[in-house]
Amino acid sequence: MALESTATDTPIWEPDPARAAASQLAGFTAFVEERTGQRFPAYRDLWRHSVDDPAGFWWAVTRYFDVIADDLPDDNSPASVLPDATMPGARWFPGTHLNYAEHALRRSGPQPAIISVDEAGTESSVSWDELRGMVGAVQAWLRGLGVRRGDRVVGYLPNSVHAIVGMLATTAMGAVWSACGQDYGAAGAHARLGQLEPVALIAADGYRWNGTAHDRRAVVATLRASTPSVRAVLQIPILGTWDGADPAAGEHDWESIIATPRSPEFTRVEFSDPLWVLYSSGTTGVPKGIVHGHGGVILDHLKLLGLHNDLRVGERFFWYTTTNWMMWNMVASGLLVGATIVTYDGSPGFPGPDRLWDITARHRVTVLGVSPGHLAASAKAGLHPGSEHDLSALRAIGCTGAPLPAHSVEWVREEVGASVAVNSTSGGTDVVSGFAGGAPTVCVYAGEISAPLLGVDLQAWDADGNAVVGEVGELVIATPMPSMPIRFWNDPDGTRYRDAYFDVYPGVWRHGDWVTITERGGAIISGRSDATLNRQGVRLGSADIYDVVDALPEIRESLVVGAELDDGYWMPLFVVPADGVTLDDDPRARIAEAIRTQASPRHVPDDIIAVAAIPHTRTGKKLEVPVKRLSQGRPLAQVIGTDTVDNPDALAAFARFAHHTEVLDA
Repeated sequence: MALESTATDTPIWEPDPARAAASQLAGFTAFVEERTGQRFPAYRDLWRHSVDDPAGFWWAVTRYFDVIADDLPDDNSPASVLPDATMPGARWFPGTHLNYAEHALRRSGPQPAIISVDEAGTESSVSWDELRGMVGAVQAWLRGLGVRRGDRVVGYLPNSVHAIVGMLATTAMGAVWSACGQDYGAAGAHARLGQLEPVALIAADGYRWNGTAHDRRAVVATLRASTPSVRAVLQIPILGTWDGADPAAGEHDWESIIATPRSPEFTRVEFSDPLWVLYSSGTTGVPKGIVHGHGGVILDHLKLLGLHNDLRVGERFFWYTTTNWMMWNMVASGLLVGATIVTYDGSPGFPGPDRLWDITARHRVTVLGVSPGHLAASAKAGLHPGSEHDLSALRAIGCTGAPLPAHSVEWVREEVGASVAVNSTSGGTDVVSGFAGGAPTVCVYAGEISAPLLGVDLQAWDADGNAVVGEVGELVIATPMPSMPIRFWNDPDGTRYRDAYFDVYPGVWRHGDWVTITERGGAIISGRSDATLNRQGVRLGSADIYDVVDALPEIRESLVVGAELDDGYWMPLFVVPADGVTLDDDPRARIAEAIRTQASPRHVPDDIIAVAAIPHTRTGKKLEVPVKRLSQGRPLAQVIGTDTVDNPDALAAFARFAHHTEVLDA
């Protein structure tokens, strides 16, 4: 398989020819060539095949990775694999039955499956045999509660082995999993988990962050009380502060449950049966529950982790994440390819800025995932990870959550190692996967994502729906992916789903990012084209902030935006104070603390600014996108027609503020 090259630019990283030839991607390419009789001399050729013949490509993935399933089609015809490619609602592998947890637990033995590290310095290793026994034990507990296929089980948990076990125990029996981190307060957690009407809750007593223990027992009690569908709580002793479980009251102790290991049982479900529910960062209302299916996640994650990241049995996979973010689900899927996954619960900067590098070295991590912000912070702290730690096992760094500046790629080359690939990626919770990223046979160019991922028909479209190259356009996916949502929760007719992705270009997925497709086929993501907030690599919903701030007696209304600027990311909160309230330091501190405790620390804005009024559409929707675009320097005339605004003077004030001609003051 030939390596990508260019005659005009110099790549910052080039694949080692021997390693590229031995990669799983090269093996898969040969596998597809043998079965199709075609030749794919370069990655771009294989990618083109994958989007021109999606049925054949994804069928080949099932065969190459030996997917365990009943009634897999014998041929790769569209009629057998993708009989309806209409978006939304594409039908994949009709009649095929399989189970995500069965694939994740297909291995056994004493080798480590999960290595867990927490902020306090505690480290533990769970073998494949131990993991299977724990999953079977928790599954037996769920069955004892009467949990059945299709029921929901939820977790209020930090990033620890308990969350992985809970998810696998739930999904093994065909029930549906969902979780959120404990930095959410009771209201934020209930807005997500409560809408599912779960029958069981797995919750920790707290978590640690920046050297401080946060007791969440009261939040767990409130969450249970506000969710009457919950039959019982499985208590996880992270801090060791539970007062003691009372089975008669529906409280069960984790250690007692897992004391008797059991073999897990797997219920094979339809390809598109619900696996888990993740949550959108919508700008209004209750967070949208995004439902993904067993089959789509299995195939996409095998492709992404096995082919693009070249992860293999026994290698170590560590991505800094929380249970709030889709990267937690991706880390869990490291088990699908037999990798040992590393989980870390805590601040990436405690007790020092090199914490993640230390974990990477100590546990011989092969593929590390961080945010662009972490790389920038490492550089600002003057770290030299390559000389200060033994990173000889590290092959690649994945970076996602925000655009990766070119200087960060240069820093990795100089301070981590020239042989380490930096694979900037872009994707989303929406597909619990990626759209563009790296590959073992593709060069890396600073400031550019290397290529669209296999099976992803990534294009940049202008306002008229024309594909453009070399200029900014809307990021669209023109043909279906199996990991696209099967539906939104509580969206019986699919209206919210269609409005979220298909309202601009009917039948084509519009993601909400600005993207430039380069002449060599790479991608440059230049920010969000909608109002979604993006903080430290994690997308957030403005509704979570409004729920807190607009309820404060000293605030009449608020508006928050997140703007990608030349010198960084700015997330200001604009507030209209109540009559007689002056927005000095004390009210600002109270607002920030309320957001921190009732939403999460990531939701705390960079600035809190008083305004006289918040502009809306005439139907009452806050004008987040126009205010964001004004903050990025766009002229008011190019942002929105004032005849659609309920208070044009309020919007004009934002425009004058953004262009430094007026200081907003209520």
